[in-house]
Amino acid sequence: MTEPPSGTPEFLAVSDELRELRFRDDFIVREIAAPSSLAPDAIAFAGDVRPEEDGESPYGTGRIVILHDASEPDAWGSAWRIVCFAQAPLEPEIGTDPLLADVAWSWLVDALAARGATFHAASGTATKTLSKGFGTLAAEGDGAQIELRASWSPEGNLTSHMDAWGELVCMLAGLPPGSENIAVFGGQRSTRG
Repeated sequence: MTEPPSGTPEFLAVSDELRELRFRDDFIVREIAAPSSLAPDAIAFAGDVRPEEDGESPYGTGRIVILHDASEPDAWGSAWRIVCFAQAPLEPEIGTDPLLADVAWSWLVDALAARGATFHAASGTATKTLSKGFGTLAAEGDGAQIELRASWSPEGNLTSHMDAWGELVCMLAGLPPGSENIAVFGGQRSTRG
């Protein structure tokens, strides 16, 4: 006998809506185990841009966790909180751009705005990493990556927030809106970061 899903009726209804959300064909999303220590109710998803047969993506990946706490923690100012992560490899020349972190954050904010996804209490970090291989890794050459970690308290329909996260991951991977099934420039980017 299987156990019924746990959570408040409101959380269960939102979870069902999120599970039904569809993304562009080249962004593969799956439900993953949610952390149990952050809130009474949580649901999490992972997304990969054009993953290879082994499930790994050479282009970009992301995670999103939707948290629910009916007690509305003061730090959230809401019963809901979203935590997301997005990461993509870059060409080393792009990784040295001093505005790269600002651009990554603006893509998240713009994706939310484009969907009418309002929010408050946003916070996050954008990290760019440059690497150089030595010894047996020297042949891999230089590498770079961008990583964005963000959280915010959503307002309104939560599917619009998750849809914006999907766009963010694709943008970091070099796939702007409307570029579905178009070749990615620099598809041989190093995945070292």
